[in-house]
Amino acid sequence: MTRRAVVIGAGLAGMLAAAALSDAADEVIVLERDDLPDGPEHRKGLPQGRHAHLLLAGGLAAMEDLLPATSPRRLLLDAGAHEISLGSGMIGHTSEGWYRRWRHDGPTMLACSRALLDWVIRTAVLDHSKIQIRQAQVTGLTGTPGQVTGVRLSTSSPSGSGSDETELEAALVVDAGGRGSRITHWLEQLGISGITERTVDSGLVNATRVYRVPEGAERFPMTIVYADPYSGRPGRSGMILPVEGGRWMVSLAGTRGGEPPADPDGFLRYTLDLPDPIVGRLISGAEPLTDVHLSRSTHNTRRYLEKAPHWPEGLVVLGDALATFNPVYGQGMSVAALGARFLGDEVRDGGLASPGLARRVQRGAARSVEAAWAMAVGQDVWYPDTRGGRPTAADRVVTRYSRRLTKAATGSYRAAAALWDVSSLVSGPERLLHPTTLLAVANGSLLPPLSEPPLSSVERGILRGLDRTGAV
Repeated sequence: MTRRAVVIGAGLAGMLAAAALSDAADEVIVLERDDLPDGPEHRKGLPQGRHAHLLLAGGLAAMEDLLPATSPRRLLLDAGAHEISLGSGMIGHTSEGWYRRWRHDGPTMLACSRALLDWVIRTAVLDHSKIQIRQAQVTGLTGTPGQVTGVRLSTSSPSGSGSDETELEAALVVDAGGRGSRITHWLEQLGISGITERTVDSGLVNATRVYRVPEGAERFPMTIVYADPYSGRPGRSGMILPVEGGRWMVSLAGTRGGEPPADPDGFLRYTLDLPDPIVGRLISGAEPLTDVHLSRSTHNTRRYLEKAPHWPEGLVVLGDALATFNPVYGQGMSVAALGARFLGDEVRDGGLASPGLARRVQRGAARSVEAAWAMAVGQDVWYPDTRGGRPTAADRVVTRYSRRLTKAATGSYRAAAALWDVSSLVSGPERLLHPTTLLAVANGSLLPPLSEPPLSSVERGILRGLDRTGAV
């Protein structure tokens, strides 16, 4: 029997899955329909690629485990990514006030363009001799309802006159084909139906423009003005993310009825109308390097594959093919990495053909999805005109607690640390119910609320020097 593994999709999830399988398989073939760039450039098949991405601490740890010989963290930092401490390296305005900056760093995250991250990881994975990428369009799965044995694919014919249909045998197939995956249709072709899906769509639109970092502002902290899900109005947010090449990536996001515009003047006005105008004040004196790019591929969609009554051996679904998240929460890449690490752990223990492997991996991957899904959907259901869900009684109870936690985190290090750990996917939601966290929430903020951003005197000088808006 073949010991070949086939991965559908050469995006981040697919390449990490290939890394997870490389030691257990004789060969790993990654099938990708799109042309892949030779360097850190945007590609057509990634609609969110031009917008801000954060690699959370939990996702980075999973990548380090999957690629221990190369250290993705070191590769990304060497390529220009920025390492940002949640405790001291960012400022954030929430619905409950400003977060403080603490002497303790807390978890860190990496900030860079998505194009750079994909290119660095793909290059690192392909250094493994067992892994190769082939350009092909997957059209279905082969096998039976109990056992997937490979994929059907379409490739261009040598004469250029059409395409050839072929089959590729595999001991294990991983669908990491992203938001456009047709896994439900392929399962139905095998005779597996009844897969439950849910979509929650706040109508969020992303708008991003890249600026040159002004001279002297190279160490200015990452800046976020969070949306307020509880105001009864459309959510509006903005952030300044330092990325490679001495640039600021400025991403705005607005839910249905509060969408950011694509014109440069409207883009700036939108930033100044956020709950705090700090993003607009900073960029009003910065040099723009690009036009404004919009994207609407932002809905949350989850396929509950782990709940299927029958699941075939030889098939695993990971990444956006399993669940997509509103990108404003920055979870998708890290959830994909955690799923790939779980796959790697399972194949290392039992091999590609271990009985029940596919079902175990599908259930394990679902645990990481569940934590991220609860955070994303638990906020999106509060925005007006969200489609696919409204707050339930349970949502209201959870929201009351999460708002008290966020309020406490503006002036309590223990509350802030718990929030960092869970939002970074370092710890599961149970961290929020630990006795020390419960006590911190009960005590509330131990310090008075901040009336302005927690900037140093040097940073306040930078803000004043850049501000062309006339704001006080």
